[in-house]
Amino acid sequence: MLEAAGLRPLRQHGQHFLIDGNLLRKLVDASGVTHRDVVLEVGPGTGTLTDYLVEQAGHAVAVEIDRGLHEICRNRFAAADNITLIHADVLADKSTIDPGVLDALTRCQAELHGRIMLVANLPYQVATPLLVDLLMGELTVSPMCFTVQAEVADRLTASPGNKDYGPVSVYVQAMARTERIARVPPSAFWPEPQVDSAMLRIDLREGGKLAPLVREQLSTIVHQCFNHRRKMLSWTLNRVLPDEHFHLVESDGRWDLSQRPEQLSVEQWVQMAEMIAIENDE
Repeated sequence: MLEAAGLRPLRQHGQHFLIDGNLLRKLVDASGVTHRDVVLEVGPGTGTLTDYLVEQAGHAVAVEIDRGLHEICRNRFAAADNITLIHADVLADKSTIDPGVLDALTRCQAELHGRIMLVANLPYQVATPLLVDLLMGELTVSPMCFTVQAEVADRLTASPGNKDYGPVSVYVQAMARTERIARVPPSAFWPEPQVDSAMLRIDLREGGKLAPLVREQLSTIVHQCFNHRRKMLSWTLNRVLPDEHFHLVESDGRWDLSQRPEQLSVEQWVQMAEMIAIENDE
């Protein structure tokens, strides 16, 4: 199909097409998508996974950065009335989701009254910032079922003290449960990547997202502290927080500020963010 269109996979877009039919079906089945749901697919490529989504979802919003692949999908799904194809980088400024994509998702959800979900073979370059923005942003997207590099999966699920434990571990685990669906070998893709991949499902916890002010504080303190992960928490927090907030954290007793960022549990990070958010709101 690519050859006929005069195209080839582009490394700069992280294009590795999932070609294993059993794994494609496993991804869709694991999502539990229904005819009431709106599904976001990032990087539809030639539309192989998209075929399943158009068949089972109420509406699919497929975002493709590559103009040639976008045209292939546009021709392939010309007769489908439950798909919106968007030619764009899903991340407008490399860290936040394109407003046009958000508009399409919310508009379709208003018509169908179901969930907004993510089901995708995620391009390598956008996987982590996309997942962080979906979790930390205002839009509720759950579940999220996707393939990512195995090392990204390890970071999402890492526990405190683990070398892979970092900001994305905290953000995901603060608000969601993560389940590994399958290991995905290089042979499941074309062209074959040089790394293993994993298929995951992320579900928001029953209480949903943290409050906006808490998410904002969590993002700030976690990002800054892990930027100086070799420093003690006291050193970084003293520079990041206003004096009155730092002294509250220091005197509270729930956190050992002689520790490094990777030693704090997800619960401890959330508790700190909640306390600072309450102080900011007063």
